[in-house]
Amino acid sequence: MLTTNPFDDDKLKEECGVFGVWGAAQASSLVALGLHALQHRGQEAAGVVSWDGKNYHQYRNMGHVAGTFDKPKVIRRLAGSAGIGHVRYSTTGDTALRNVQPLYADLAMGGFALAHNGNLSNAMTLRKELNRRGSIFQSTSDTEVIIHLLATSQKDGTVDRLTDALKRVEGAYSLVCLMPDGLVACRDPLGVRPLVMGKLGETTIFASETVALDVIGATYIRDVEPGELIIVNDDGLRSFRPFEPARARPCIFEHVYFSRPDSIIEGTSVYETRKAIGAQLAAESPCNADYVVPIPDSGVPAAIGYSQASGIPFELGIIRSHYVGRTFIQPSQDVRHLGVKLKHNANSALIAGKSIVLVDDSVVRGTTSLRLVQMMRDAGAREVHMRIASPPTRYSCFYGVDTPKRSKLIAAQMGIEGMRDYIKADSLAFITLDGLYRALGDERDANAPQRCDACFSGDYPTSLTDFESEPPEQLSLVAKS
Repeated sequence: MLTTNPFDDDKLKEECGVFGVWGAAQASSLVALGLHALQHRGQEAAGVVSWDGKNYHQYRNMGHVAGTFDKPKVIRRLAGSAGIGHVRYSTTGDTALRNVQPLYADLAMGGFALAHNGNLSNAMTLRKELNRRGSIFQSTSDTEVIIHLLATSQKDGTVDRLTDALKRVEGAYSLVCLMPDGLVACRDPLGVRPLVMGKLGETTIFASETVALDVIGATYIRDVEPGELIIVNDDGLRSFRPFEPARARPCIFEHVYFSRPDSIIEGTSVYETRKAIGAQLAAESPCNADYVVPIPDSGVPAAIGYSQASGIPFELGIIRSHYVGRTFIQPSQDVRHLGVKLKHNANSALIAGKSIVLVDDSVVRGTTSLRLVQMMRDAGAREVHMRIASPPTRYSCFYGVDTPKRSKLIAAQMGIEGMRDYIKADSLAFITLDGLYRALGDERDANAPQRCDACFSGDYPTSLTDFESEPPEQLSLVAKS
C-alpha cells in the first residue's frame, strides 16, 4: 500500500482529544462537532457516550469523526442532554475497536463512561495486581485500569471511588466521565495534558483545547487546574482538590506541535507562541538565505516568526495537498518512494537557484528531513539549511505521546553535526531548550523545570514504574488486530 505520507513514523503522533457536555438538548451533536475540531489529536478512531437521565447510549468506530458522526441516524441513537467523546491515537494498546473510547462499564453504583487523554506509566503493574484479584479486562488500553480500580475501591460514592482510583495511578491524565452523580472532569496533579472549561448558555463543556469551544460557539471560561476535579450536574458545579499539591509540569510540546494554532493554552495564543519560537530560533541560529520555507502545515507559524525576525522573505516553497487520504493506490515497490509527492511537492519555479531555510517543528527519526532536503535539491536549490523549532528529541515520552523507542530517535544516536550530515543539509540548527522557554515568556529552572520537557531533557516528572526496563509493546498477550 502506498502511504500518502511516507513519513508517518517520523512524526510525534498526536495524543488524544476529549470533549464533554452537560445540559444540552442534543448533547451528542455538540460532542460530535467538538470532536471534529479535535481531530488533529487522533485520527485512528472516535467514540461518543450519551446519557438521557435513565440510560446510556454509545457508538464507536474506527476512522475519522466525519463519516461516522455526521450521520443523522447515529446522532439520533445517542439521545440525552449529557455526553462525552474521544478521538484516539493509540499510545498503549492495539489498534482495535475494543480500545476505542469512551470506555463504558456497568458497575455496582451504576453506569460509568470514561474518556482519557494521556498515559499511565504504572498501568501494567496495576493491571497485573488487578488480574490476580480477579479483574477481567476487555481491552488492552491503560485507561481500563482506572475503571477496575474504581470498581474495586472500598470508598463510598462514585466521586470518592474515582478519586481513590486516581490516587493509585501515576503518569498523565485529563479525563471526562459520565456517572450517576453527573459529568466529571479531572486533570492530573501535574497538569501534563490540557483540559479547558467553557459555557454555551447554561450548558457546561469540557474540551482538550479551546478551539473545540470556538467551533460550537461556546465561551472559554478557564483551564481545569492541575489536580482539580470538577463535577457538574443539575444542582450546579462543584470543584474539588482531592490530591496532594504538586508543582505543575504541563507538556511543553503542546505549544510546539500538538495543539491547533488557533487554540489558547495557559492564556496564550498557540499561533503567537509559535511565531515567538521562530523568532527566537532566528536569533540563536541566523542564516544568510534567499527565502524562509515552512514544512507545511505545522512549521508555518514558526517560519513566519523566523522570517519576521531575520528579514528573510517567507515563501511557500513546498506545497501540500490537503485532498489525499492516508492511502491511495497499491504500487509496485519501485514507485513506493513517490508517495512523498502526493502530499508535499516542491515549488520548483521558486526554489531553483536559491538558498533556502527550511523550518520544521521537530526531527524524530530524521527520514522526513532527509527526503525534504533532497526534494529541495532536486528542485534546484543552491543551498538547503534546516532550522527546527524545538530542541533535539532525545528521549521517549511516556505521558500520552507516541514516540519511537530511544534507539530510533536520531538525536539520541548522534550529535547535530552527525544529523546534518545524515539529512545532507548545508546547515542544521535546533532552538535551545532555554530558548524555547524564553519564547514562552519564561526562564527554565534547571533544578525544577516549570514544564514537562522530558522528551528533550530526560527529566521525567513522575516515576516510570512500567518502564524501568524496555517498555512493553502492549498491555496483554492478545495479538494485535
